[in-house]
Amino acid sequence: MAFSLRRRLVGQLLVLAAVLALVLSLAVRIGAERASEATLDAVLGAAAQGLAEEMRAEEGGVVIDMQPATFSMLAAMGEERIFYRVDVGEVTVTGYGDLPLPGMLPSALAPVFYTVPFRDAEIRVAAVARSLRVDGRASPVLVLLGQTREGQGAIASRLGLQAAGLGLAVFLAAIPLALLVARSLTRPIDRLAEAVGRRGPRDLRPVRHPAPRELVPFVTALNSFIGRLRGTLSQTETFIAEAAHHIRTPLAVMRNEAELALRQSTEESTRARLRGLIRSADDAARSAGQLLDHATVLYRADQADWAKLDLAAMTRAVATRLAPAAEMKDMDLALDIPAVLTCEGDAVLIEAALRNIIDNAIKYSPPDSVVEVSALATDRMAVVAVADRGRGLGQAEPARLLHRFRRGDNVGDVTGSGLGLTIVEQAAGAMGGTFRLRAREGGGTCAEFCLPLV
Repeated sequence: MAFSLRRRLVGQLLVLAAVLALVLSLAVRIGAERASEATLDAVLGAAAQGLAEEMRAEEGGVVIDMQPATFSMLAAMGEERIFYRVDVGEVTVTGYGDLPLPGMLPSALAPVFYTVPFRDAEIRVAAVARSLRVDGRASPVLVLLGQTREGQGAIASRLGLQAAGLGLAVFLAAIPLALLVARSLTRPIDRLAEAVGRRGPRDLRPVRHPAPRELVPFVTALNSFIGRLRGTLSQTETFIAEAAHHIRTPLAVMRNEAELALRQSTEESTRARLRGLIRSADDAARSAGQLLDHATVLYRADQADWAKLDLAAMTRAVATRLAPAAEMKDMDLALDIPAVLTCEGDAVLIEAALRNIIDNAIKYSPPDSVVEVSALATDRMAVVAVADRGRGLGQAEPARLLHRFRRGDNVGDVTGSGLGLTIVEQAAGAMGGTFRLRAREGGGTCAEFCLPLV
């Protein structure tokens, strides 16, 4: 089953677009989560530093000034729970004494951030260290400020949805782009196919149509095939011509020798045999001629040499050549042909068709009868009609007699190959014409060979 290159290319582009959209959405989500975490850490660290800076030492202890602004910064991040712990020395002076300490103590006022589970929640803690002089000696102070991150989870979910929406939008935008790219990439192939398809049946020139670099090997292989085909067709035409010569010439020589022997012979039995030999030679020549005509028609059907031709003159010429055969049966050829009747076709095909039509009419007509050959122009067609008063079509359908080797049921005693009407029908079809066969009232047959007028 043939596959579509365009569909495959579109599919691959869409798969690539889907992967890129997924990577983009993940990158946006991860980047947004990290950015929001960094923002929240900066706010949490600033609040912890503000809390540590508001501490001061007084006589007999440490004063912690819980400024509302310190916690208002955290409240702005959403409805979160806040935990704090203040250690002076190694003693917790306020806050939640079980709030876990960091694994590495901070230095100076640079906060240290860590995440720990606490009170059935996961909290983010900022630890800030400073030093105060209490009772005349320096005492280390550690401030821990923690906050739940439920708001951050909501923000992350919202950003994730936005990232997914962005990825979907990118994928949807990639669909028409993939179609445009696929069409653009396959357009040179379509143009090349169109250029080759416009050629006529005799156009066997090499393909010179501009092609992309990727199609150059294909065009080269196609030109090589065309060259081989041109050589094969030339050999076929030569073979047909040589076969016609090598078959007809020996038959003609044999017939002449038999006629000469018939004149010189006096024995009646020998003369009867020679007459049979002459009839056999005539039948063989006729059959060989029709077989060669059929082969010629099949060959030239795809290699027709189109030209403007005078169908009237060709019909008169063929009728003149076949007139001796009609005279031998005491028959008349009645011609009703205009001076000029121009059509377009192939001279070899037209001559083969006319010869077989008129020859059939003569062969199947009784002696002392008339074969009427007429030509006229009607309905944009040039029509050559050959009418006789012969045996007619019998019980056979006209369409059946156009098949190869099919003959009527009333001509068994007449030698024939069953190819004559087939040759005419194929020749007419190759030139865009038609061939009609019908019975005449009162007996006989009318054959109409039609070709397009110029």
